[in-house]
Amino acid sequence: MMTKFSAVVLAAGRSTRMGSDKALLGVEGRALWQRQCDVLREAGATEVFLSARTDQLWVEDPAVVGRFDAIVRDAKPDCGPLGGIVAALERAACSHLAVLAIDLPAMDAAWFHRLATLAVQGEPEVGVVGRREGYFEPLAALYPKTAYEAALAALTAGDYSLQRLIARGVADGLFCEIEIAPADAGRFANWNEPRSQR
Repeated sequence: MMTKFSAVVLAAGRSTRMGSDKALLGVEGRALWQRQCDVLREAGATEVFLSARTDQLWVEDPAVVGRFDAIVRDAKPDCGPLGGIVAALERAACSHLAVLAIDLPAMDAAWFHRLATLAVQGEPEVGVVGRREGYFEPLAALYPKTAYEAALAALTAGDYSLQRLIARGVADGLFCEIEIAPADAGRFANWNEPRSQR
């Protein structure tokens, strides 16, 4: 048994270093936006949102709109992933929200299935986040909806650091952390620059 969860694909970044919108890059014969949506559906998400900017015109394509349950806009512009996470937490129908960044092309459904299974073993509405080398991996994690108030407060205060948000959440019992094994590290390889593509 595993926790039911909503999900969001974070695609609102400006892809400055990449030089083009990462969401439209191809991998495994699909654009990244489609791949990440498929990963979350396969993992068992009951609804999947796409976090995108209003100037990303590709989002208006019916082929894109039809794949997602809703398009969400950052609760506050130009504040990094936190804005999209806050907007999705507010909209989520389930007790948990799976967050997946657009630029993690090796992330798979098995990771989120593991997180959701671990969440059901712990206290109700406690999220699960991986950690390696002293840092959390907040962009492929399971957030509890109860983290909304803390996330909104951080956003309002101008503290956009997900590392600090998660650390406070762990201390407050909103998240439990799991150590990411070396064998799982490849899942977190990201595409930030053209040379990072494989």
